[in-house]
Amino acid sequence: MRLKNIVIVVDDVEKSKYFYKDLFGLDVILDGETNVILTQGLVLQDRCVLEQAIAQPIERSTNDTILYFEDTDIEDLAKKLAEYPQKIQILEPFTELPNGKRYIRFYDLDEHLIEVASWQQQDR
Repeated sequence: MRLKNIVIVVDDVEKSKYFYKDLFGLDVILDGETNVILTQGLVLQDRCVLEQAIAQPIERSTNDTILYFEDTDIEDLAKKLAEYPQKIQILEPFTELPNGKRYIRFYDLDEHLIEVASWQQQDR
């Protein structure tokens, strides 16, 4: 057995597709309108469709899972987040730790927690 994808439940698939394309460079592999597969194994699932399928509401839980990305230009990402047309809640702005880790933590449009980090070359 192997893990194939990570599925996140979203309120607006179109807005989420744009968000993950614009900020993370993820492209659409398969667009089923209510279920969209993006590059790097991320899948967007429409909340209403999933709630109908399981016959119960989906409850949000904002801090129990983190989508973790690595990038070399976190400063540019922080700028994009600040200029994003929709309000993005930043939990921890650009931070640099003594061990060389640099990161930013924020919520996506559906309150999924995201961490983007980079490491100084000698520390990885």
